[in-house]
Amino acid sequence: MTKRVLPYRIPSEDVVTAGYWSLVTEDGEMLLPEALPDWDYHMDLHLRRSVRVDLDGARSQSGLPPDAALQLAAMWTATGSNLSGPAQHLRLAGVGTTEVVLDFTLRAADLGGLLLLDTALLLAERRVDARPSSPRRAGSVLWSRRDSLRLQGDAPQFPMAVIDFSLTSFPDDAAWHLQISGSLESATMGSLLLLVNERNTVTAAAFQNAGKPRPIDRIVLSAVYADAARSMIEHALGIDEFVEDADFPEGSLGATLVSLFDRLLPGQSITDIRLRRRHSPALFASDLQAAVKIFEVPR
Repeated sequence: MTKRVLPYRIPSEDVVTAGYWSLVTEDGEMLLPEALPDWDYHMDLHLRRSVRVDLDGARSQSGLPPDAALQLAAMWTATGSNLSGPAQHLRLAGVGTTEVVLDFTLRAADLGGLLLLDTALLLAERRVDARPSSPRRAGSVLWSRRDSLRLQGDAPQFPMAVIDFSLTSFPDDAAWHLQISGSLESATMGSLLLLVNERNTVTAAAFQNAGKPRPIDRIVLSAVYADAARSMIEHALGIDEFVEDADFPEGSLGATLVSLFDRLLPGQSITDIRLRRRHSPALFASDLQAAVKIFEVPR
């Protein structure tokens, strides 16, 4: 395993004691799980973590003076959206040991895939009088830890919006529509949009309750995700450039469609499936229905 070596002294790991991340919901607070299989792009994440920092130890072991300003920072990265950013920065003043609470909310529309949460103890201000072996630049990392949360399981996930279909060109009574645009090289997050008809109260309610779905909500969400997967696979098969040896950029629509195809139809070639869709559309539809496991109760 490669170990990162910094060009300055850093304190030992025990100068910071970080508690577990918690997910704050309307029903209370719970320890952050490894995955949230029912998460969707309508569900913001309210996260909280308590952190205890030995300020004196962090400064002395790093070769910093007792008045050096420190900062505790939380950053996030979402692989599904290819977005990242700062979540919260807390300036740490004084001496001795202090305990602070990181508490922030991440917008669901910015997330997706694997959510990486980085917590770091930083030098807050540049030190012009620092020793050669001590950190001197503002933002120098003295301690860090990374945690992760998977926000989606096997079902495809994408940005969504709830609108009134009567104001669009879509049929008034349609429950949802998956909009796919752009080339296979386009970014996935800008190419997919799930539109939910607010006039269909059953479907709209299912997405509103996605964080804590009722039995009826699970059935509706299963149907939507199955239909979306079918739409995505059929869209891919209709494009000549979607072939076995294609190399699409990471985070692109093409890469997402290849990943979905391999997950739903493992061991099968794109050429064979394309021919099956053309010559036996009913069998193709049944194959996809079986692959997405529609209405299956998760274990």
